[in-house]
Amino acid sequence: MSNVYILEPPTSAKVLLQTTVGDIDIELWAKETPKTCRNFIQLCMEGYYDDTIFHRVVKGFIAQGGDPEGTGTGGESIYGEPFKDEFHQRLKFVRRGLVAMANSSPDDNGSQFFFTLAAAPELQNKHTIFGKVTGETLFNMLKLEDGLIEDERPVFPHKIIKTEVLLNYFNDIVLRKKEVPILEKKKKVKTPGVKNFKLLSFGDEAEDDEEEVIEVSKKLAGKGKSTHDAPEDGEQEQDLEEQLQSIRKKLKAESKKTYIKKSFLYEDEEEVRKRKQEEIKKEIENVKKEYHKNKLQKQKDDAAQNKDDLNRSETLKEYETGNAKYKDVSNSFPKKGASREEFTLNLLSKFKQKLQTVKDKEREEQEAAAKAYAKANIEISDDAEKEDDSWLTHELHFINDEPILAKDANTKGDDWFEMYDPRNPLNKRRRGETTDSTSK
Repeated sequence: MSNVYILEPPTSAKVLLQTTVGDIDIELWAKETPKTCRNFIQLCMEGYYDDTIFHRVVKGFIAQGGDPEGTGTGGESIYGEPFKDEFHQRLKFVRRGLVAMANSSPDDNGSQFFFTLAAAPELQNKHTIFGKVTGETLFNMLKLEDGLIEDERPVFPHKIIKTEVLLNYFNDIVLRKKEVPILEKKKKVKTPGVKNFKLLSFGDEAEDDEEEVIEVSKKLAGKGKSTHDAPEDGEQEQDLEEQLQSIRKKLKAESKKTYIKKSFLYEDEEEVRKRKQEEIKKEIENVKKEYHKNKLQKQKDDAAQNKDDLNRSETLKEYETGNAKYKDVSNSFPKKGASREEFTLNLLSKFKQKLQTVKDKEREEQEAAAKAYAKANIEISDDAEKEDDSWLTHELHFINDEPILAKDANTKGDDWFEMYDPRNPLNKRRRGETTDSTSK
């Protein structure tokens, strides 16, 4: 019988969890469980629970979350180590919507918590109750047990998107600084460059020269050079001039080829431009023709429509005008609600006022007629008194308009019906028939 009454103490803090099933409002018992609530509020303020999943769900029992790793073995408290349980005699697992700390052994609380989906008396004095889900958000919390669940793990787990502290009981909370890992810069490994000879017009020859240079450099790589091996200045200048002249010849031949190709390209481009211009002109002419056709067709349609409008009967026009008026009036009426009620009451008061004015006007007209009639009678009576006293012999007769329910048999008129009974003895004698008394 004691479970009927509310034995839970009043709450003193509030947190909002924005989840994939909707918002969940949690009110906390910060006075009764100060360590647990301080830990939970500070973790929410630091964004510790953001993007964490509800990794364990047992239908009709609990829905557990708060592990950043999502395995059920992670999570830490703000104190750097597990903290003790905080039990209270007025906080019991007697209903759904309670929030408690998850632990693997006594005094082993970290960051993981769970919601109760039903009464769980077997958890009493094993897990710290520190909050409850309030309002209609309780139904959002119950959606956590919906979906596919295999071995107490949801196949598609719901997660906490964001946390927000609406009412903080602890004003002295100092947020921890996040340690940002310093990444070491890796040394870039330079790869030897490779020349792309395909981009040059004389790429094959340059590639052959390059191969020869590489072979010579390989041969001379291990040998030391002396001043006797170095070529003279005159020989170096001749070699440079020969190389320059060979390069100039190759460039001239390449420029001629490109000029020939470009001339052909220019001729082709001019033909293409002419064709495009002709096609554009044809398209413009076609568009003009279609526009004129559409214009003529529209004029014909308008003329036919005007004829149809003229041929319409007057009754149809009256019906349409009446229908339009009715629609306008109905649209002017307000929709259902308080405004509609006020509108109807105003119409009723106007109607009553109109009736009252008509009655007053009719009463005034009757009074004026009565006054005029009385005045005329007075004038007539005065003249009659002066002339003669014939009004004294006047008799008053009323027309009897009441229906007559029965007729008097003594007074027979034209509308009297003839009564004939063939079994009457007098009628029988008249017909020459004998009665029973005479026959005997």
